[in-house]
Amino acid sequence: MFYVDQITYDDFAKLDMRVAKILSVEPIPGKSKIVKGTIDLGNEKRDVIIGGAQYYKPEELVGRIVIALVNLEPRSIAGVESSAMLFAADSGEKPFWLTVTEDVPLGTKIK
Repeated sequence: MFYVDQITYDDFAKLDMRVAKILSVEPIPGKSKIVKGTIDLGNEKRDVIIGGAQYYKPEELVGRIVIALVNLEPRSIAGVESSAMLFAADSGEKPFWLTVTEDVPLGTKIK
């Protein structure tokens, strides 16, 4: 069985997860596994680093509705400031981006 460290509900409640749309994807010079993406959160746009670039063409990511953690401290990766993190399932091979299949407004909070 797979166990992880438990967190309290109060810790979980600190996470601000939102529905977002990937608007654009562009390569980062010298990097083959990550790209710079811009996401739309309904009322604002943010730049993010998107992993798994070796598995997905940009056109496979653009337009995708995803789940983003938006209150994570910004981090500079490969010279790009990433101000959110996209959620993905990790199968050990490639990331599978968590998506929303219903028509949910961008920026909707995940509870």
